[in-house]
Amino acid sequence: MRGSYILIIKVKEDLNLKIGRLGKLNFKKGFYCYVGSALGKGTNLENRLRRHFKKKKRIRWHIDYLLSNPKVSIEGALIFPSRMKKECKISRIVEKQANFTVKNFGSSDCKCKGHLHWFKRKEKLIKALEDINI
Repeated sequence: MRGSYILIIKVKEDLNLKIGRLGKLNFKKGFYCYVGSALGKGTNLENRLRRHFKKKKRIRWHIDYLLSNPKVSIEGALIFPSRMKKECKISRIVEKQANFTVKNFGSSDCKCKGHLHWFKRKEKLIKALEDINI
């Protein structure tokens, strides 16, 4: 099954991490929402999510740098099955309610501000997720 997905991520304390070509970035303690997709010929949602949940993996994407840190955990995931690219639309919906969007994170192949959004409170993140209707 192909489509888009959201990872719900918890950062347990403030972090300063090197994220590939983006360089050093600050990540505030709180909840993050990462929007991605699995639409390629050799990938699917199940394999992509399984990879994200692994702590030990080859660092390939921006999100891998963040998820490989022991002070970061995935709290859950939502999937949006589709053969069409919807991750940018989903990301823009979430961005409207986020406290902050990490500029250029996970969006090197599109024109979005970023695909990683920070929420100070989990309740606000849940509200943003409830507003997704695609």
